Amino acid sequence: MDVKEAIEKRRSYRAFMPVEVTDGMIKELAAAAQLTASCFNNQPWKFVFVRSKEALAKVHDCLSKNNDWVKDASVIIAAFARKDYDCVIKEREYYLFDLGMAVSAMQLRATELGLVAHPIAGFDNEKVRLALGIPEGNMVITLVNLGKKSDDMRSLTPQQAGMEGGRPPRLALENIYSMDSYDEKLAVKPAH
Repeated sequence: MDVKEAIEKRRSYRAFMPVEVTDGMIKELAAAAQLTASCFNNQPWKFVFVRSKEALAKVHDCLSKNNDWVKDASVIIAAFARKDYDCVIKEREYYLFDLGMAVSAMQLRATELGLVAHPIAGFDNEKVRLALGIPEGNMVITLVNLGKKSDDMRSLTPQQAGMEGGRPPRLALENIYSMDSYDEKLAVKPAH
């Protein structure tokens, strides 16, 4: 699978079936993040791969409403960083961007490995940080849920199940980039 194919196949499915995520797969995902670019090569990203039933249960207790489907994930990756471990140039806090790029690389590698890697924002950052022993001052930006795609949608809400079919609509290319100066077409907001 080449990068273009991985980008096109990557989806944030919610319906998971159990899958063995081996130590080798975890190292592959971490290595994908490790090679990502960062501001001045600061590499601010850190990850806790949560795989044991006990640790998964602790993270499940930190989830927001309507995220019961996460309980079917075989592994949850807590992706976090610390602002002062990366560039801060005026108002730009690069740790957020750099961690996002690292998670994106993990998602593409997971796709190549036949896994679904679905990042979420629906959790309590402080509870996750405490549950996993992540030092104070770190921000858990996302939980990346790993699993194998399933057709069993019993743990999804009706709305979530409806989104499992085709890829959700994307903005037209003309609404995401312009040449040489800002174009008003960029002001279009995605429909949810």
